[in-house]
Amino acid sequence: MASSGDMGRMLEEAAERVAHGERVAMVTIVRTRGSTPRKVGTKMLVFEDGLFAGTVGGGCGEADVLQETLRVMETGDPSLFHVDLTADEAEESGDVCGGIMDVFIEPLMPEAKAASHS
Repeated sequence: MASSGDMGRMLEEAAERVAHGERVAMVTIVRTRGSTPRKVGTKMLVFEDGLFAGTVGGGCGEADVLQETLRVMETGDPSLFHVDLTADEAEESGDVCGGIMDVFIEPLMPEAKAASHS
């Protein structure tokens, strides 16, 4: 999990980008089962330009989370996203944690963009 100093910097960056009209999303691991690369409470910020700060574990699982997060920023609708690291694809790519995690993806949108999605 990010340290409180890292989290503070992440939140400042998110607030600054939202204030400048960018869409941002906060990804938080809310549940894990089995072996996962990160634990409950771990956070990652994803920016509209595809850059991100923090990690929920890397590999194919994180790539899936990033793809879903970009969709969430487009729609403005929060999402509870299930990441299965037990699949054959995960093993083939070297992601052999073997667990499952659920992440909550919360869009942090500028007021004008948020109002247009209401």
